[in-house]
Amino acid sequence: MLKKVIGILCVSCIVFAGAYLVMEREVEPEPAIVDSPKVIAHRGANDRFNESTITAYKIAAEDGVDALEIDLRMTADGALIAMHDETIDRTTNGTGNATDYSLQEIKELETSEVFGEQRTMEEIPTLREILETFRDTEHYYIETRLVHGELVMEEPLIELLLEYDLLSQDLVTIQSFSEESLEKIQTLAPEIPLTLLFGKEKFNLKKAKTSDYPIIGIEATDVTMKSVNELHRQGKEVHVFFTDEVTTRKEQERVYELNVDGYFTDDIRFTQELLKKDKD
Repeated sequence: MLKKVIGILCVSCIVFAGAYLVMEREVEPEPAIVDSPKVIAHRGANDRFNESTITAYKIAAEDGVDALEIDLRMTADGALIAMHDETIDRTTNGTGNATDYSLQEIKELETSEVFGEQRTMEEIPTLREILETFRDTEHYYIETRLVHGELVMEEPLIELLLEYDLLSQDLVTIQSFSEESLEKIQTLAPEIPLTLLFGKEKFNLKKAKTSDYPIIGIEATDVTMKSVNELHRQGKEVHVFFTDEVTTRKEQERVYELNVDGYFTDDIRFTQELLKKDKD
């Protein structure tokens, strides 16, 4: 009986020690993959001007961000425009789906937003207009998506990026929630770094670790030390996006402690101040 008790105690000690070692490994975050975390201007400087407009991107560029984040939609006649939502209702003086408008019709509308007590208006830009504005002076972090369930924006996107000679200069990263879209981009331009995005509460660590993509995009509340550490061990960068305006600053501070590699930020100045800790 005594031998059995001793045996059980020994096994328990081994199990406890193993569990302790696992916990101990997770006490400290793994080093980041990049030398300095990237500040990615989410839809431009959207805290100071209408999101996804030339002016918002100019302000972000002047702030010295590492990349301009651009969400793509496609018009009925195949033009690529900077627009996050499926509909234009929230950000413009029009209504309906972006894909139902021709480019000419889109250009008759304007983005509309109120900052303080002043309403600002500016036209919806095409991707070409954005590239024409900044050319090779900025890094472009572009989000693709399916159009009516089809892979139709990838080829014209790559053609446009080649026209402006951005791929040879490593000035483009492409992200998507659609693995189909990323796979198509990979076949068209295998040199482009790709980011696999996971929606809020949809993060899958096993899938992220085994994917072919070098960057993983995760919603802030799904980011844990375990996931960041394991992805870093796989040599993958972790870029974080934030969906709750109320908690964004606290979440940026939290994930900063986990050594994430990039921030899709709606508050450029705050993020830059936060990251100064790395240099002080």
